[in-house]
Amino acid sequence: MGRPDLSRRHLLSAAGGLTVAAGFGFAALGTGADALASGADTRVRYWNLFSGGDGANMIAMLDAFRKAHPGIDVKDSTLQWGNPFYTKLAMAAAGNRAPDLGVMHMGRVTGFSPGRLLDPWDVGLLAKYGVREQDYNPALWKRGVIDGKLYALPLDIHVQLCFYRKDVLKKADLLGDDGRMIPVTSTDEWFDVLKKARAVQKKGLQTIGLWTNDQNFQWWFFVAFYTQLGGRWFNADNTEVLFDPDKATQVLEFLRRHVTDGYVIPGAPTGEQFINGAPFTWEGNWSVPVFSGAKLDYGATPLPPVFGKQATHAESHAFVLPHQAGRGGATNEGAHQLAAYVVTHALQWAAGGHIPAYTPTLSTAAYKKLTPQNEYVSAMDHQATEPKVWFAGSTGVLAQDLGPVVVSSTMGSAKPASVAQTMKRHLTKLLASKNPMDGRTAAQGGAVA
Repeated sequence: MGRPDLSRRHLLSAAGGLTVAAGFGFAALGTGADALASGADTRVRYWNLFSGGDGANMIAMLDAFRKAHPGIDVKDSTLQWGNPFYTKLAMAAAGNRAPDLGVMHMGRVTGFSPGRLLDPWDVGLLAKYGVREQDYNPALWKRGVIDGKLYALPLDIHVQLCFYRKDVLKKADLLGDDGRMIPVTSTDEWFDVLKKARAVQKKGLQTIGLWTNDQNFQWWFFVAFYTQLGGRWFNADNTEVLFDPDKATQVLEFLRRHVTDGYVIPGAPTGEQFINGAPFTWEGNWSVPVFSGAKLDYGATPLPPVFGKQATHAESHAFVLPHQAGRGGATNEGAHQLAAYVVTHALQWAAGGHIPAYTPTLSTAAYKKLTPQNEYVSAMDHQATEPKVWFAGSTGVLAQDLGPVVVSSTMGSAKPASVAQTMKRHLTKLLASKNPMDGRTAAQGGAVA
């Protein structure tokens, strides 16, 4: 997975053996003209953005599908994570060269012009292969529904977590009888926990890693705590900004205090410090394989509900059907079958730290034995997500615009109250702007579920 202090973008792009050759040209990805695998009568071309540990787990699931379904030849291609992936997927869909199946972050689906660049799922076909709406968290399923049609089939949720060293917290009397971190329900309680942990930790290490100068992580943390406060973004019609600068200021002051009170060393390698003995780090669940591989005595819980309400930032990987003229037939059914298989056989995926979206998996004995996954599975029921607008989603315009200003507050180059007002101005401008995919504003972009 790479060095533990790397960001997720670097973690997922570092393992060169699981990515396609430099350039990611369309010719290298195949056009479907090559020969079918022996014994197959249907080909499904599948594009994804998984490399590193995620890539290895996805390949294992694809190999299991191939073994169980020799009549379907899966041609999978891994593209570069982030905006390069979305650019190529959009170009392919617009040029009628789209793969039969793809993966997107759920937050990006609304901006991907559903109905033009994405085709809706046939829920009847999904049900035929064992996937039904009732098998999902209702809020998660509805995130993939636009204009009454399902455009994104969730594979997982991936969340921001509070990782903690049990050996350090035990010395500070911060573990409960169950061996897990004691509950925290207010900002005062949280900073008291940090104070006690700092008193017993190794010298020369920070108390908590917060990625203070990373715009993506700081944005994700902001979304979580703003949601805990009940903060809103826009009205139901996406015609009015409802962002609350007072609530935003509370969150920004909370994040900033970690620096001013000396619990964070800005720029310190968060994962590396945690492995070396720092009591806490806030990281995505994709760090589970890194920390477990380091043989740490650690736990992981959703971000603490310091403002009284459980909410931790969550995104989702979801299967999509990139637009194809005349989509249908055996290939389309094969795409549905492949997606349904991966969704319903996601225990392998859970090993990478992700929470499977298919809820029957969560009740299996095998999943309940996974640690620390079984400690933070409750995050499925209190997801803090970005608003359902075209400019939101992983590495989207919203994060690019607001992430840096959150960093400026956390790092002290701007005052929290001033940053909160700046954020509202950015949101007002974005709400009036047009999606380059289809030339429509958020208010014109289709009815959400």
